Amino acid sequence: MSPEIAKHNGKQQASPLRSMPPPSSFTPVTPHLAISPTVSVVVPAMNEAENLPHVFATIPQWVDEIVLVDGNSVDDTVAVARRLRPNVKIVTQSGKGKGDALSAGFAACTSDIIVMLDADGSTDGREIISFVGALVTGADFVKGSRYAAGGGSDDLTLNRRLGNKVLTGIVNVLYSTKYTDLCYGYNAFWARHLDVLDLDCDGFEVETLMNVRAAKAGLKVHEVPSHERTRIHGESNLHAVRDGIRVLKTILREWRRQPTLLQPEPAATPAADRGVA
Repeated sequence: MSPEIAKHNGKQQASPLRSMPPPSSFTPVTPHLAISPTVSVVVPAMNEAENLPHVFATIPQWVDEIVLVDGNSVDDTVAVARRLRPNVKIVTQSGKGKGDALSAGFAACTSDIIVMLDADGSTDGREIISFVGALVTGADFVKGSRYAAGGGSDDLTLNRRLGNKVLTGIVNVLYSTKYTDLCYGYNAFWARHLDVLDLDCDGFEVETLMNVRAAKAGLKVHEVPSHERTRIHGESNLHAVRDGIRVLKTILREWRRQPTLLQPEPAATPAADRGVA
């Protein structure tokens, strides 16, 4: 083990670093990169049978677990998911809405890291490595941004763009954040932070709720650029005005609510120490 240099009373002292885990505990990502934490991808879906082949094709093979939350689809969503990935974990949603679906999916995850991915083809699973990379190098919560350098969108209308800008600005003022994108559904986080995120909403305001609670809890939030694509098949259930009002109500409600404080990280949490090799 090589020493870690620290200062004590103005003098440098050497303390031993934690031992590296054995090579067998790392998952190859590329010929030059391996990660130790396990990764679950949660995909909420309702009547997305036509889109799943495109979505699943982008999810890297090194992902440990795919959790598909089925919102009582009337098409072949579940059958298609099982055909594409025989080991997919299927969760049948008991309630309604994206927030409820994600809550059910998160509860079913068994990995160190959880990634959210939309089932309509708008989010690209090949970007997952950027989210995971930010987490293993120190972030607690990683949010995709269509406005960060390298990001973009093929789907934002003028109304949605303006609404997102206004709502993002309100959050930045109220919570002293520096977010560039608030209402985007591509996020990833360490599973150990599920308690402080504590999802208790049903609809599309779920991404805003997660971003706000991450900030209130003092999590280290990092943005990575992401490119949003247009839905491949079908029509979105998002309604800009109705859902924008729900987002605003969520922001104001959370502002009045006491934050859930971040708990100290357990001394033996392996995922936080193992990182990238």
